[in-house]
Amino acid sequence: MEAAERSIPNDDVALVALARQGDSPAFSQLVTRYDRKIYRLARHITNSDEDAEDVLQETFLKAFEHLDGFQGNSKFYTWLVRIAVNESLMKLRKRKSGRTVSLDEPAENGDEPIVREIAVWDGSPEQQYSSEELRSILDKAIANLKPAFRTVFLLRDVEELSTEETAAALEISVPAVKSRLLRARLELRERLTRIFKKKGDDVFAYL
Repeated sequence: MEAAERSIPNDDVALVALARQGDSPAFSQLVTRYDRKIYRLARHITNSDEDAEDVLQETFLKAFEHLDGFQGNSKFYTWLVRIAVNESLMKLRKRKSGRTVSLDEPAENGDEPIVREIAVWDGSPEQQYSSEELRSILDKAIANLKPAFRTVFLLRDVEELSTEETAAALEISVPAVKSRLLRARLELRERLTRIFKKKGDDVFAYL
């Protein structure tokens, strides 16, 4: 069988092993598998198509250059996410010159009571807005979260990583992930409440 006709394994670990040996098609398959997810994550964090494109390129470039640094202790995608988040936050730091909240900031322990008066809305917002409008409203609300909270929310509730995977990707503790996710969800509910001021069913009950 000619080299061009050989089958490429589907398993991430096997693909990484081949890529370490200089197998370009194997690494290309990893890029194809995850480039849309990494772009979407970077776009959500940076709120910029141009920055997201840069982050996407830098993420896979650094991943290729540091494949030997991937120990296999976590999923390859989790490792990619860590690189992408770091690159995205660097973009924000350059753009906002110090106003960005670092992911290294002390996390609340979540033990103190947080009192929130969340209004309910009259009728379902789905009856008042199209699905596209609702998505736009939610995207804007997410974009206004502090980066430390926004990133955790995106990984847990949008990308659906587990708490442990999110902690590994961001190199923070599991309690910190839980605390920041709680804060993100509460802040989102507050922001959405200000938009949907009337009483009714809470279609964002998962927040």
